Amino acid sequence: MIEETSPDWRSLERFPFGDGPELADELLALILEGRKTATCWSQAEGIKGTQVGKYWVVEDGAGRPRALLQTTHLTMRRFNEVEADFAWLEGEDDRSLAAWRAAHQQYFTRNGGFAFDMPLYCEQFRLVAVLDPDDAG
Repeated sequence: MIEETSPDWRSLERFPFGDGPELADELLALILEGRKTATCWSQAEGIKGTQVGKYWVVEDGAGRPRALLQTTHLTMRRFNEVEADFAWLEGEDDRSLAAWRAAHQQYFTRNGGFAFDMPLYCEQFRLVAVLDPDDAG
């Protein structure tokens, strides 16, 4: 159910997580089960218009809208300054900082470059609504 104060999700920015359909579906599943409540991206990718309070839509690996999210917290940290509590909120693998660092180092290396002191936007969000993928309107 969508909250009455939520904007019409059909007009919002939308994108999948990750860098391919399989990873997009894997990360979406973590969001839908309530395990993943945070994400990060490199400063090189830009702030993407994100701000606290912003609503946005996550797509599945096939590009269908699946979840309405709202940003609740946004900070900038260097890769090597990300703490265990943020890794836990990202909800991936065993949720440890070591696993987070290994997976994100691989991800950033695949997607344009990695450095231990690279600046990252660290975003926390809440799941506002699960969307019907057949109602892409």
